[in-house]
Amino acid sequence: MTGKSFIAYLRTSPERRDEMIALQTELKSLVFEQEPDAIVYELLQSDENPDRFAVVATFRDDAAFDKHMHIDFHDRLVPPIVACLAEEMTLDFYRSHGQGA
Repeated sequence: MTGKSFIAYLRTSPERRDEMIALQTELKSLVFEQEPDAIVYELLQSDENPDRFAVVATFRDDAAFDKHMHIDFHDRLVPPIVACLAEEMTLDFYRSHGQGA
């Protein structure tokens, strides 16, 4: 079995940074509470540029990823997260292999 993963690269404006962090932190918490097939969901902030972030996520399989994309809190939190961005995010998809995937 292979897992489905993504890495999203985001850049906020300084005045929206704290808002985006709060929204992403809530999203991360809900992912771990309500999505048992989410293996990894992490928000990373750049040391060199505090307005640059990466979100790294891995789901057990395509079905778990699809569930994530349609769960109620995703629909509630992602639009305001996107509104905090200073430029369009970059989103890359990957397959994870091995134990836990």
